[in-house]
Amino acid sequence: MIRDDILRQQLEKARQKLYILQAKHGFNHASVLRQSVIMDNLINQYNHLFYIKEKNADCINATDWARNFW
Repeated sequence: MIRDDILRQQLEKARQKLYILQAKHGFNHASVLRQSVIMDNLINQYNHLFYIKEKNADCINATDWARNFW
């Protein structure tokens, strides 16, 4: 699985490229739409990674709570 810092760097580079392409070609150009799809995929990966971290943290917190309770 890709690390979140690497993924954030990829997202930033993809965002910059999207901005440049949009400024050059406009919103409806094929290259802009392709880059938008790339950004969407990276954002989905980042959200999935964040969700997994949050879920694992919740499980750890629940386990700690149960240990302390019993």
